[in-house]
Amino acid sequence: MDRYARWKMGLHPVREAIRDYIREGAMVLLMDGVRMMGAMAVTLYQGEDYHAIAWGVDAADDDVAVLHLLGVRPSAQGRGVGAQLVRGALDIARLQHKKALRLDALESNLPARRLYEAQGFVYRGRQRLWADNTGWTQFCYYEWIL
Repeated sequence: MDRYARWKMGLHPVREAIRDYIREGAMVLLMDGVRMMGAMAVTLYQGEDYHAIAWGVDAADDDVAVLHLLGVRPSAQGRGVGAQLVRGALDIARLQHKKALRLDALESNLPARRLYEAQGFVYRGRQRLWADNTGWTQFCYYEWIL
């Protein structure tokens, strides 16, 4: 397994999941002219995997937004693209009057975790879950209360 358990074509993210985010209107692209610099999905609800965490604000599933699949083009990494995407996710959550923006990251993905913490997200806990690209692994959960 790669040091940071990076995405693996055909395992994560699967094309159908990306298509679902697009159909839902949740996929966000950050463009630099005609080139995609980064992408993410922001859903306006949370799933059951988020129920086991002790969050900082009590909220129903549809009272929060969740950031998924944040990715930055390798040639654009280290240039603030990830931070710009995170700020965009916060803007979306605020515009939709959500109580919080939440996300999860693989415990081994230290660059992503550092990004979220540097942007002001608060670590709320972790749990062990199955992912096709990693098998059983620890996920860390973060929250930004709006």
